[in-house]
Amino acid sequence: MELKGKVALVLGAVKGIGKAIALALAKEGVKLVMTRYDWKESFDSMEEDFRRLDSDIGIEYEIHDINLLDTEKIALLMENIEKRFGVLDILINNIERGGWPAVHGPYIQEQWDLEIATTLRTKKWVFDSAFPLLKKSDAAVVINFSSIAALVGRSGAAAAIFNDGYAAAARGVGVLTETWARMGAPSLRVNEIMLGVFETRHAQGTRGWEEVLTSDEKKAILDHILMGRTGSLDDVVKAVLFIVRDAPYMTGSVLRLDGGYVLGGEKVPPMPRGVL
Repeated sequence: MELKGKVALVLGAVKGIGKAIALALAKEGVKLVMTRYDWKESFDSMEEDFRRLDSDIGIEYEIHDINLLDTEKIALLMENIEKRFGVLDILINNIERGGWPAVHGPYIQEQWDLEIATTLRTKKWVFDSAFPLLKKSDAAVVINFSSIAALVGRSGAAAAIFNDGYAAAARGVGVLTETWARMGAPSLRVNEIMLGVFETRHAQGTRGWEEVLTSDEKKAILDHILMGRTGSLDDVVKAVLFIVRDAPYMTGSVLRLDGGYVLGGEKVPPMPRGVL
């Protein structure tokens, strides 16, 4: 896909992974629509980053303060995009809520409901509302974000950071990815990036990592990652640009971007001598 002039909707662009993706797309000449709601203390720095980029290279963007749990507001957002651009080429479906066992402790119903509603339900409503606009594009792409919590759940070294509701919601995202890929083909590709432990997402820059996890708990997580480190924002950006720009035959797929965490618990022993 030639990115210059395309229109992208990036959810959760106020900071961290969402903002990094939005900035990268803007540098490629993509017209941006971004949403934000939580993390109001980061609003000023977000606005400054995009003003600076606009001053440097000239970009087209708009920021919407919207609670995506309110499905009626999602429809209004899509109406706004249609009026201004007439089409949507890229949807970065980056919205989630994960309650850490180490932070929240045992569940209360409100926390469980919030995780399911944010991580799973909202992705569905956003896609349904965006689908007509995406189908107007000659070659549109959706990237759903999920987590390796879908595979490992609340177990092992990850038990402190991935709880049951978040894991269940993340596994549900995979079903949506496959269904939407079938619905969108051939003009709309839908893929999923399944994240491991990343800065601003379960690692550095989060309250749980900085204030709650013990040194031993963090070491156990790092020891379980084959690459020996947590993921960076740049790692995610490169994966997104690959799927959007350089993988035209890829749809209905899950790209597990976890540094080898899922594999890290099993060691490969020396080859035995055999008996023959």
